[in-house]
Amino acid sequence: MLQFGFMNKAPSYSVLLLEDEKPTRQHLVSVIEKTPHLTLFSEASNCNEAKAALALGKPDILIADINLPDGCGITVIRHALDKYSDLEAMVLTVYGDEENVVNALEAGATGYLLKEQALEGIGDAIFALMRGETAISPKVARFLLKRFKKEPPKEKLNNQHKTPNKAGDNFSLTTREHEVLNMISKGFRYNEIAASLGVSANTIRAHIRNIYRKMAVKSRSEAVFEATKLGIISL
Repeated sequence: MLQFGFMNKAPSYSVLLLEDEKPTRQHLVSVIEKTPHLTLFSEASNCNEAKAALALGKPDILIADINLPDGCGITVIRHALDKYSDLEAMVLTVYGDEENVVNALEAGATGYLLKEQALEGIGDAIFALMRGETAISPKVARFLLKRFKKEPPKEKLNNQHKTPNKAGDNFSLTTREHEVLNMISKGFRYNEIAASLGVSANTIRAHIRNIYRKMAVKSRSEAVFEATKLGIISL
């Protein structure tokens, strides 16, 4: 008799939850604890508690509100990613305005969910994010698309990178970063890239963050657009 149990094994992810409203925090903790393959790393009601938790170890994902009693959750995201480059960060908030969305993405968040739409589906959003997919509320996604359409294409990112013919030399990309950039342009997911290159999905996420930082972009589509326009990759 064939045994397929090993095929059902899925990775487990630990979550650091930063939320000051107690009823919301308790609800999210309950959802996380009841969701298979998710564990609660720690819960925090303010920025200082979250930073203290991060000092003790690395969760797989940080879920942070924005407006907190002792500061802004975006600063905690920035702190967490400075400390652990392969950590994933997601905003869960009631604020969907341009300033907060842009600031969160620039800080390194790879997910942005509005509470009104995401409280019950937080588990699915976490798994989507860890698979390398997007976790953005529809309202925020529409806003980002409109904003992106309004922005004129960048003529150049850096004067010294005007001749993009040597793969890996542009924006000081490493050979591996160029490989990853080429693969995301072809639609591969993070776990597929990781399997192809023989590394972990977290390593791929770290490479992609470095690519975004070096190219001064905020998303996969923007990185592919710029790289194609400059001849770094070809579709």
